[in-house]
This record gives sequence, C-alpha cells and structure tokens, in this order.
Amino acid sequence: MDTILQVPADGFKFDNSFGSCCKPRNNLESGTKIFTCFYESKNPSPTESTECSEYHPVLKYINDMLMEEDLEGQSCMLEDSLALQAAERSFFEVLQEGQTPPPSVTSLLQPTSEESTRRYRLRDDDEEDDLEGGRRSKLPAISTVDEVAENMEEVLLVCQNNNHGGEATRNKPGREKGSSSNRTKPQKSDQAVDMRNLLMQCAQAVASFDQKSAAEKLEEIRAHSSSHGDATQRLGYHFAEALEARITGTIKTPISATFSGTSMFDILTAYKEFVQACPTLIMCYYTANRTIIELASKATTLHIIDFGILYGFQWPCLIKALSRRPGGPPMLRVTGIELPQPGFRPSERVEETGRRLKRFCDKFKVPFEYSFIAKNWETITLDELVINSGETTVVNCILRLQYTPDETVSLDSPRDTALKLFRDINPDLFVFADIHGKYNSPFFLTRFREALFHCSSLFDMFGTTISEENNCRTLVERELIIRDAMSVIACEGSERFARPETYKQWQVRILRAGFRPTKLNKEIIKEGKELIRERYHKDFVIDSDNHWMFQGWKGRVLYALSCWKPAKKQ
Repeated sequence: MDTILQVPADGFKFDNSFGSCCKPRNNLESGTKIFTCFYESKNPSPTESTECSEYHPVLKYINDMLMEEDLEGQSCMLEDSLALQAAERSFFEVLQEGQTPPPSVTSLLQPTSEESTRRYRLRDDDEEDDLEGGRRSKLPAISTVDEVAENMEEVLLVCQNNNHGGEATRNKPGREKGSSSNRTKPQKSDQAVDMRNLLMQCAQAVASFDQKSAAEKLEEIRAHSSSHGDATQRLGYHFAEALEARITGTIKTPISATFSGTSMFDILTAYKEFVQACPTLIMCYYTANRTIIELASKATTLHIIDFGILYGFQWPCLIKALSRRPGGPPMLRVTGIELPQPGFRPSERVEETGRRLKRFCDKFKVPFEYSFIAKNWETITLDELVINSGETTVVNCILRLQYTPDETVSLDSPRDTALKLFRDINPDLFVFADIHGKYNSPFFLTRFREALFHCSSLFDMFGTTISEENNCRTLVERELIIRDAMSVIACEGSERFARPETYKQWQVRILRAGFRPTKLNKEIIKEGKELIRERYHKDFVIDSDNHWMFQGWKGRVLYALSCWKPAKKQ
C-alpha cells in the first residue's frame, strides 16, 4: 500500500519576525451547526444547507483581495520563503566551514559557461514574457477583476454549485481566455520513444560521471520533448532541464533560478485551475474543516494554529460554517505561522492574510482575533504562542511539513523539532496532510527514479484534465511539480528543500513526537467519494485505511491525510 494500491478504476480499496503572537501591534479583532459542503446532496439532512449557492460573500472577499494587492509587484509567498531559507542555510555552511562550500560532485562533469547559463535562463524568460504579456493586457479593465473574481468564487469557500455542471472537468479540459492561438504545437515523432527509459539512462550517466553519454542522452531527450507538449513531452523537457542544471552546476537556489517571481494574480489563477482539475486540495480542506467543526460544536473559543497559512484559503469555508452554528459562532482565534519573507518586513505577507480573514469574519459576524509568527518553524518556542485555558485548540499543517529539513540536513532534525512543538502545544486535535512520496533518498539515482514515477503521475493527471493550450496548465505544473522536481534532481544537501516521505514514515515521526491517531469520520470519506464520482475525472480515487485518508491517480497514492491527538492529554 506504500505506493500502488490495487484497486478498481472507480475507487481505492514580524519586523521582529513575529507579532507578539498573542497580541500583535495591529490586533485584528472583530466586534443554525451548518457546514459548507462541496455540493448539495439530493436528500439534505437537517445539518446541511444550501449556502453553497450563496456566492456573494466569496465574490466580495476575492474582489477585496484583488483590489488591495499590487498583483504584478507581489510574488509567491512560498517561493520567497523557501529561497530565503535555502540562502540562509548555504551562508551558515560557509560560516561553519570558513570557506566556500564545494560544488556538487556532478557539477564537475563539465565547467559552467556563460553560454550554458544564458541558454538555460533564456527559455525561462521567454515563457515568463509570454505569461506577463497576457496578464498585462487584462489587468487594467475593471470588468476583468469582476470576471476573475466570479470565476474563482468557488475556490476560497471550497464548495461547488450544482448549476455549474458536475461534468466540467471530467468531460472537457478548461480553456484559457486570451490564450495564444499562434503557438505552435510540438511535432510528435513518428517513432515511439520510451521517455522514462531515456531519462533513467541519462540519470545513470550523470550518476556515474559519464559526461559524454549524459550529453548524448540529453540531446535525444530534447529532440522528443517540449514544454508545451503532451504529458510525456513535458515530463521529458523539465527533467532534462533539471539534469542539465545538475551537470553544469548553474543552479544554486532552484526557486530563484527557475522562476523570476510568480505574481499574486498567477497564484490565484493556478490555484483556481488546480482546484477545478484536481480534488486533492479540496478534500484536504474539506476533511480538516469538517473534523474541526465537529470538535468545536460546543466550544466557546476555537483557536487554530495554522503552520503554513499562506493566503488563508482554507478558512473562509470554516468561517461561514461557524457563522451558521446553532447558538451562535464561537470566538475564532487564528495564529498564522509562516516562514519569513526576505527584506526588512519578514512578516508583512502573513499580516495581510490576517487582515483579509478579519474582513471576512466581520461579514459573517464571527468574533475574530489574529496573531502571527514569521520564523523558521524549528526556532519557534512554546512561549511565543499564547494558548488560553478553556479554549479548543487545533494545530493544522496541510502539505507543508515536507519543506522543513530533516536529519539528513541537521542532526537535530528540524522536522522532528517542529513536530515536538506541535505536541507541546497540547492541542485537542492535530490535522496533518502531505505528499506521499519516496523521493527523499540521499542517493541521487534512487531519488531520481522515485521522483520520475511520482511526477509522471502528476503530469499525466494534469494532461488528462487540462488542455495543452491552456496557459494555466503551465502555471499549475510550475507551482506543483517543476519547482520541487528541480530541487530533488539538481540539488544536494541543504539546497534541496523538497523532502517528502511516505505516509508510514510520517506516521512513525508523529507517533514518536507523542501523538496517537484518531479515526476519521466515515461519513466524510463517503461524501468525498461521492464528490469525486460526480465532479472529477474517473481516474481520481480516494479511500481510507485505518486512520489515514488517501488520494491518488490511477491507483497510485499521491497524498495522505490523518488526524491526531496527544497520546497523553496534559
């Protein structure tokens, strides 16, 4: 069950880096259990509602976001944070060794040249210019803002209107407005090519320092790949880019080298497209929120400590559900924790998230208090968190712990240190979800092979559900596949920031930290399966095993979620 499930096709078997976390300088306080579902069931129970069709609060929420932001001036929070984190670790190594860190062993295969660097970066710049040009032509029009908000209204509340049609993503891929019509499609060769085999042969040549063979294989791969082709061609193109970067040693920080900064507009667009094409994030948020709602059904104060809050996309749905709770909503306290941003205000972006959530809570009359911390998670202490007695406390960490270094980077294992902090918080519930992946081996070839299998499934998934001509597909792949793949293949040591583990490895770590698993509500899993069948492609599968919920594509497990409680409640 580690990697492949043998299942039928239709299912599985601040400036100081923190805002005095309890009372920040700009403390954001504001002055019917009905949960927001993804869809309206045919026979709604008394606890279900039709609020999925009430989109005007979400429309206002997104309009506020789009109007307040300099969309072109702000880049992705996660990219900036990871880039800063990698740079800090590299500088620390220099200080520790008293000299410049030696290059990766494979970077000795051929010397770095200005020509190769320009050639590699030129391709990225061309792609960015294409995207930037299309964006600038749309932003000045006020009607476009309304249109974007209207199209994305289902995203932030993570719910779906029946009128939109359940077959949107199953029967036909999305189509991007203003997409380039004169873009030439990649020419498909008449000769069948085993791209995986070619990539493995190239990786073997790289691992054995065979520069000539590696160069030959790269040339062959490039002849049959394209950044805008089908799933296999895209896989070959981007993996070849990563292998070339490893050979030449031209990439030190894969994020800054691969992306010139993804704007807020791009993030929202890619997020929307991902949600429409893939139920992964929807199901993670839905399962977490439903479980939290059940836990806090009689709570007077609900305190959510969100490690990796980013833009706060998970919480509008929960806020609206709390506003409809019989007896009135509880006081909602949110502590947003993020990695620091580069510059003089490392907590600026996570502060903005709090202001957005406050405005949303005001609309639904949910009492709200927000605190924030912008630090590396392993450096946060329990004293920085203010947890009041009598409140229901939830620790939430969705798809982010893989970016915390493990014991292969530091003997102290920042990853275990973060989990120990989660336990010291002594929460009533710990919600955890992350990628189920095996590509965290210290050995390059093993890591490459597992990354190849994992990314092949992702490229195939997006290739099946999003058309080749859709520019959003490039954004989705860049944010969710290419960034991590570049890290895994091109980098070693502390420069490799993506370090996923299998669900069994995560389970061992969480158990060792002092948690015990709690079973997931079977009704949530049942509703999830119904959602998959009605709204998404038939090859998406979801199932549960003991206390884990798995999501995958064509039988391969890609994501896992579980809920935990302290083994001994203090």
